Amino acid sequence: MSTPSEGTAQSIPGWRHIYSGKVRDLYASEDPADTRILVVASDRVSAFDFVLSPGIPEKGALLTSLSRWWFAQLDDVPNHLAEGDIPDAVADRAMLAQSLEMLPIECVVRGYITGTGWAEYTESGTVCGIPLPAGLQNGDRLPEPLFTPAYKAPMGEHDENITFEKAVELVGAERANELREASLSIYSRAAAIAEEKGLILADTKFEFGTDADGVLRLADEVLTSDSSRYWDAEAWKTGTTPKERMASFDKQIVRDWLAANWDKQGEPPLLPDDIVGRTADRYRELITRLGA
Repeated sequence: MSTPSEGTAQSIPGWRHIYSGKVRDLYASEDPADTRILVVASDRVSAFDFVLSPGIPEKGALLTSLSRWWFAQLDDVPNHLAEGDIPDAVADRAMLAQSLEMLPIECVVRGYITGTGWAEYTESGTVCGIPLPAGLQNGDRLPEPLFTPAYKAPMGEHDENITFEKAVELVGAERANELREASLSIYSRAAAIAEEKGLILADTKFEFGTDADGVLRLADEVLTSDSSRYWDAEAWKTGTTPKERMASFDKQIVRDWLAANWDKQGEPPLLPDDIVGRTADRYRELITRLGA
C-alpha cells in the first residue's frame, strides 16, 4: 500500500514533524513546555486506502477552511482547537490543537444508504449488523440516522466497519454511548444547516479524543469533503438513477474514475488532469454553497 513518508512533510521552524497520515502531517513544538500539536492538511488525496498522485491543488487549504467553519458552527461542542499563532508558511492549511488521547474508533453516521453500507445491505439487509427495511435503493434516506462505528486500523491496513457491541469492547460501554450520542447530535445539527443551503449531508465520520481531564473532544477534521458525503438536494429529489441522485461535492469523482480504471492490484494509476481539476472545483463549490 502507498503511504505518506517523512519526505512528504515540510520543515517548519519551531516545529518537529512527528507523523504523516493519508492527508495530514502532525508537528510537535520544539519547546518542551508547549504541548500543542500543529495539524497541517496537505493536498494529498486518498481513495480505497491508497494515497494517489497527483494531489488536488489547494485541497489542504480548502479542507482547513471548511473544518474551521464547522468548528465555529459547533462552538458549544468541546473540540481540539488551541489558542496561538500559526506559522506563516502553513497559515491557510493548519490548525493548532490540544494534544489528545485519540480513541481507536471512527464515528460514522449515515443518514442515507450508499457506499459500504449499501454493499452490506444488498448482501444481508443490514448495515454494520443493524437490520434495515427491505426495498431500499442506493441513495435512499434511512428511517433515522445510524451510528455505524469503524475500527481505525494501523497505517497500511484497511479500516473495518464494526458493530456497536465491538465498539463497547474497545472503549467501554460509557464511552461508546457517549460517542454515539455526540455523533448523532452533531450529525443532525450539521444536516439541518446543510439542508438550508440546498445540500444533503448523506453521511460523515467524526474522530474524538480525550484531554488530560478526560473530557471528550471533537478532533481532526470535521464535516469536510474528505470525511463526508454531500449531495445536491435538488438532484437527489429529481434524479432517476443513483448517479443523478447522488451529485456529490467530495472526492466521489476520484473514487468513480479509480473504480473504472484500476483493479486494485499494485500501485494505483496517476489521476488524469481533468479528474484532478473537476474534484478541486467541487471542493470549492461546496464551500461557496455553505457560505463557509
